[in-house]
Amino acid sequence: MRRLVLVALAALALSVPAAGGRTAGTPGVTSTQILIGGTVPLSGQASAFGATGPSANAYFKYVNAHGGVFGRKIKYVYRDDGYDPSRTLEQTRRLVEQDKVFAIFNTIGTEHTLAIRGYLNAIKVPELLAGTGAARVGRGYKQFPWTIGYLPSFEGEGAIYGRYVVKHRPRARIAVLYENSDYGNDLLRGLRRGLGKKASRIVAKASYEVTDTDVNSQIAKLRASKADTFMLFALPIYAIQSFAYAYKLGWYPRFFVSAVSIEPTIMGIARRTTHGRETNGALSFAFVKDPTSPRWTKDPGVRLYRRIMKRYDKGGRLDDVYNFYGMTVAYSMVDALRHAGRNPTRASLLRAATHMDERKNPFLLPGVFVRTSPANYFPIAKARMVRYRKDLWVLFGPLVNPR
Repeated sequence: MRRLVLVALAALALSVPAAGGRTAGTPGVTSTQILIGGTVPLSGQASAFGATGPSANAYFKYVNAHGGVFGRKIKYVYRDDGYDPSRTLEQTRRLVEQDKVFAIFNTIGTEHTLAIRGYLNAIKVPELLAGTGAARVGRGYKQFPWTIGYLPSFEGEGAIYGRYVVKHRPRARIAVLYENSDYGNDLLRGLRRGLGKKASRIVAKASYEVTDTDVNSQIAKLRASKADTFMLFALPIYAIQSFAYAYKLGWYPRFFVSAVSIEPTIMGIARRTTHGRETNGALSFAFVKDPTSPRWTKDPGVRLYRRIMKRYDKGGRLDDVYNFYGMTVAYSMVDALRHAGRNPTRASLLRAATHMDERKNPFLLPGVFVRTSPANYFPIAKARMVRYRKDLWVLFGPLVNPR
């Protein structure tokens, strides 16, 4: 009889939901915690982007200190992939299969996002707000609905530069350095679209691989074209090299710099290396506020960023815009988690992430919103152009649509 009672009690215990209403079979969610994970390049060629991990974590700690998400604390585990897609897959599998994370968040890099999306979609684990604006990611929602990026469209960014040239530099002779990847090819494709009939103004182009140690030979080739306008579609380390070697060769074109490489520290190195000759007047576009700009000194969002960094990421540099970006995307992740409901599942989180209408992210530029739908996987559809003056990026012109 006693044995029958124990069996009955055990069966009853299994039938009762866990404290906090946890849904059975939802990894990473308990009554007190939501566990998410992701990869960032803390080492390797793109280690500058690694700051997004600690700064995003700082924002989650701030949210936890203010009650978390429906009483649950967010735990964020980020692992170094060295900006190597094979390591991205290895570390992502570890996060899913060993750490049992609820979702993958903020994967940095296009090829890295693509490397894991097949695996994650096959097992229906959300891959949310990845650091990419690639067409293959944004337009792949029918085949890979569990993967969504965060950056504005790379093609759209290139098109903005093309349209600007048509309007303001119609006689330009254009040289292009681009990464041989979806990132670089999308920007080049968008540039041609924006130029339209003026696409013939592209007089030279050269590509590089992320395994290259430098781009000196490419810059020498582009200089020989006598172009007066230079589209620099490159990661930070190669952007710095491009500025420096162009200066060494005595080539002074008008630079257009892809948005992923305009972080003030990166530009500061390029400015000092070239005595400002190459950087002054450079053009790009932005969608987050610049915490180094006097324009935002009293801005509530920038003040909040500084308070969070000083308390929860004391080793992080306040003037590093990659830190600021990490906090921006973390805000959107918290927004999605809240809209996933009090008893979130992976399906409800995906539903929330594909129905976003975020208008109050304090870290985005005024007028820039996060909006998604089941057929729109490019969350950020507005930006502003910026011009580098002496040692600072300055906003100009109206909001533009990077699509």
